[in-house]
Amino acid sequence: MSAAARPEGLAAYITVTAAYWAFMLTDGALRMLVLLHFHTLGFSPVQLAYLFLLYEVAGIVTNLSAGWIAARFGLTSTLYAGLGIQVLALLALATLDPGWSLWASVIYVMAVQGASGVAKDLAKMSAKSAVKLLAPSGEGGLFRWVALLTGSKNAVKGAGFLLGAVLLAVLGFVPAILSMAAVLALILLAVLLKMPAGLPQGRKGAKFREVFSKDRNINRLSAARLFLFGARDVWFVVGIPIYFYAVLSDGSEEGNRAAFFMIGTFMAVWTILYGAVQAAAPRLLGAAKRPEAELIREARRWAGFLFVVPAVLAVLIWSVGAPGAGLTAAIVIGLLVFGAIFAVNSSLHSYLILAFSTSGRVTMDVGFYYMANAAGRLLGTLLSGLSYQLGGLSLCLATAALLIALSWVGAGRLRSA
Repeated sequence: MSAAARPEGLAAYITVTAAYWAFMLTDGALRMLVLLHFHTLGFSPVQLAYLFLLYEVAGIVTNLSAGWIAARFGLTSTLYAGLGIQVLALLALATLDPGWSLWASVIYVMAVQGASGVAKDLAKMSAKSAVKLLAPSGEGGLFRWVALLTGSKNAVKGAGFLLGAVLLAVLGFVPAILSMAAVLALILLAVLLKMPAGLPQGRKGAKFREVFSKDRNINRLSAARLFLFGARDVWFVVGIPIYFYAVLSDGSEEGNRAAFFMIGTFMAVWTILYGAVQAAAPRLLGAAKRPEAELIREARRWAGFLFVVPAVLAVLIWSVGAPGAGLTAAIVIGLLVFGAIFAVNSSLHSYLILAFSTSGRVTMDVGFYYMANAAGRLLGTLLSGLSYQLGGLSLCLATAALLIALSWVGAGRLRSA
C-alpha cells in the first residue's frame, strides 16, 4: 500500500472498527436480554440453549459465504449488510407475542437469533480482514493490531451484557429491544453516508470454492479454535447464568431484578477482563521480538495452562455439592482466571490466522477460520444446556476441560513456515 493511500485506508479501518464496536454492544445486550427474559418465563436450560442454536449455525454458513462475498464485492458491502440485518432482527424480536405457545416462541426466537448470527459474522469478518490489509509490518505490528481490535471488541461486548441486564430491569424487554434498534439504525445511516475510501472493492473473478483452504496450518488452527470456543461456551451460554440465578434469586420480582444486575455484572466483568488481556497479549508474550515459530509453540503451552482451570473447578463443585457463598466465590475467581488464560489463547489464534493467510486470500481464510469458531460455539451451546441439565455446572466444566484438551492437540500440530 502506498503512503498516499494509507491514510484513507486507515480512516476506513477506524470507521469499520467503530461500527463493529457499536454492533457488538447490541450483540452482547441482546444475548443477555434473551437469556434472562426467557428464563423468567420458565424455559428449561435445554430450551434456552435452543434459542441460540440457529445463531451459531448461521455463523458457520455465514463465515464461509462472507469471505467469498467480501472478496467478490468488497469489505464495506459485508459491513453494511451486517448492520442492516441486525436492525431488522431487533425489530422482529420486538414483535414477539406473549400469547404464543412456548414452542412457537422458541422457534420464532431461534429464527431471529439466526438472523442476528448472520449479521454478527458479516460485521466481524469485515473488521478482522481489514487488519491484515492495513496493519504495519515488522516488530509485531500485525499481532498488536489484531489483539487491540479483538480485545476492545470483547470489552465492548462485555459492556453489552451489563447493558442488556440493566435495560431489561429498567425498561422491560420490548422497549429495550426497540431502543437498541433505533441507535444501531442511526449508526448504519452515518456509516453509509460517511464511509471513507481505502478498503478493497473486491474482484469479480473470486470463486466460492476458494473459501476452502488447502493450507494445513489454517485447517489445524481452525480445529484448535473450534474446540477452544466450544470449551468456553459449554459453561458460558447457559450453565453459569442459570447457576447464578438459582443462587442469587428468591423468585420474587425484586429478587429477579437483583439477580439480573448481578449476572449481567459478572458476565460484563468477565468479558471486559478477557478483552483487556487479549489487547495486552502481545506485550505479555513479548511478541515484537519473537519469531513466528516461538508464538506457535506458545499456542500449545497456553492451551495446557487453560485445561487446568475447568478441571479443578469441576472437581471442586462435585466434591462440595450444595452451592454456598464460599463455593460461589471460588467459582467466580476460577472463571476470571479462566478468562485471562483463555484471552491469551484466543489472541494467539487470532494473530496466527492472519500470519498464515496471504493478502489475496485473507477474507476467505478468515471466513473459514471463523466458520470453525462458530462451529465451536454451536458445539458449546448444545453441550451447555445438555450438560447443565444432566450434571449441573460441574459437568459443564468437566466437558470444557475435555474440549480444551482437544484444542491443545490441534495447536500442537501447527508448524512454522
